[in-house]
Amino acid sequence: MASAKRNSALYIDKEALATLAMIQEGIFSPVTSLMDQKTAQIVDSTQKYKDRFFPFSLLLAPSGRRNAQTLKNAKKGDKLNLIVDGKNRGFIIAQEVFPIDRKKRIELIFSTSDENHPGVKDILKRLGDLAIYGEFEVEYPNIKEVKTQIKEAQKEIEATSTAAMMLNAKPLHRAHERMIRSALGENDLVVLFLQKQYKEDLFSYDLRYKGLEFYIQNYLPKSRVLIVPFENTYIFAGYNNIILDSIAVKNFGCDKLIIGENHSGIGTYYDKRGIHTYYEKFKEEHPDILIRSEYVYCNECRTLVSTKTCPHGTHHHIKYQAGFLQGLLKVGLLPPAVLVRKEISAIYLSTLFPNRFDDLIKKYNNYFPNDGLIEELDDEKIYLEIMKLHQTVSLT
Repeated sequence: MASAKRNSALYIDKEALATLAMIQEGIFSPVTSLMDQKTAQIVDSTQKYKDRFFPFSLLLAPSGRRNAQTLKNAKKGDKLNLIVDGKNRGFIIAQEVFPIDRKKRIELIFSTSDENHPGVKDILKRLGDLAIYGEFEVEYPNIKEVKTQIKEAQKEIEATSTAAMMLNAKPLHRAHERMIRSALGENDLVVLFLQKQYKEDLFSYDLRYKGLEFYIQNYLPKSRVLIVPFENTYIFAGYNNIILDSIAVKNFGCDKLIIGENHSGIGTYYDKRGIHTYYEKFKEEHPDILIRSEYVYCNECRTLVSTKTCPHGTHHHIKYQAGFLQGLLKVGLLPPAVLVRKEISAIYLSTLFPNRFDDLIKKYNNYFPNDGLIEELDDEKIYLEIMKLHQTVSLT
C-alpha cells in the first residue's frame, strides 16, 4: 500500500488492528461491522444486538491529538489509512464520526472506571473521545489462518464435536493437563486457544507454546489436539470475557467452550436484588459454555482431585495457582513435579535463565548417574537430573 498522507490516516496499535480483523472475519458474529452512534447507544444500554446478548458496542476510537484532528476534519466518504507501527495495514471509509463517553465505555468493559485497575489504566491511554464508523478493510491474516487450521483439523479426523479451551498456560500445570484430558474424553477434537499478550513479560507466547506443544506431542493423541493463537485484545480483559470468548470460539468453528469454575468471569457482584454472577446474564443463551470444577492436589488422596469429589477439607488441598508457580520460575526454582511436569519446568527455566549451568557442566559433566554412555548435558537436562534427585525418597 502507498504511504499515508498527513491527516488522511489514523494511527492505531496492534490490539485495534487485531480487533478489526476479528470483526472482518466474522469472529463476533452477529456483529460483523463497527457500530454507528445510534447502534452503539442501543447496544450499550440494552446489551443486545439483533436480539442476542452482546455486552458493549464495538467501536474504533483511537487516542492522540493527531488522530483527534484527523477525525474532526474527516468528511463522509473520506478514505483514511490505518497505520500500525509505521506501516499501512488497511483503510476505513468514513461514514460517521461521533463523540463517546469514555468513562461509560470503560465501565461497560471492566465494570469499573477506577484508574488503579490495570486494565482501566491501559485503556484510558488508548481510547479517544471520538469514534469513527464506516466500511473498513485490514491486512491481518492470522485470524483467517486460525479458522482454516481448525477446519482442516476437523476434516482430517472427521470430527463431529469440537471443544475449545482458552489458556494462558503460564505455566502449563497439572490441573490444565487434567482439564485437557477430560475434554478429549468427551470430544473428537480439542482446540487450545493460547492467548497472545500485547505486553509481553518473561513468559512469552513462544515459550508458553513450546511447553504446551511438548505436552501434546508426548502425552496426547496429536491429531485430536490443536494449538492456535488467540488475539487477546483489550475487549476480552473485562468481566464479560466469557461471553466474548464463547461467541469467538463458536465463530471459529467450535461447538463448546470449557472453562474452570474459578474463571474470573463467573465472579459475583451485588445489586439491589442480591448476589449474582456475571455468567447469569447469558447462560440461557449459551448452554454451550461448560463449567468444570476446580482441580487440586489432595495430600490425603495423594492425587489430583476435583473439589466436588474429594471428601477432605480444603486444608488438605494444594491449589494450582499461576502466581505462585510463576514466582518460583522467576527466581529460578523448579516447581514440584506434582504441580508442573518436570520437563515443562525445564523448558521454562532453561529459557528464562540461558547458559545458567555452563560452568557447572564443564566441572561436573559426569556427576549425574547415566547408562554408561557419554552424554553431553545442556541446561534442560540438568534441570531434569536435579528433579530426579529431588524425587529420590530412600533417604528422606
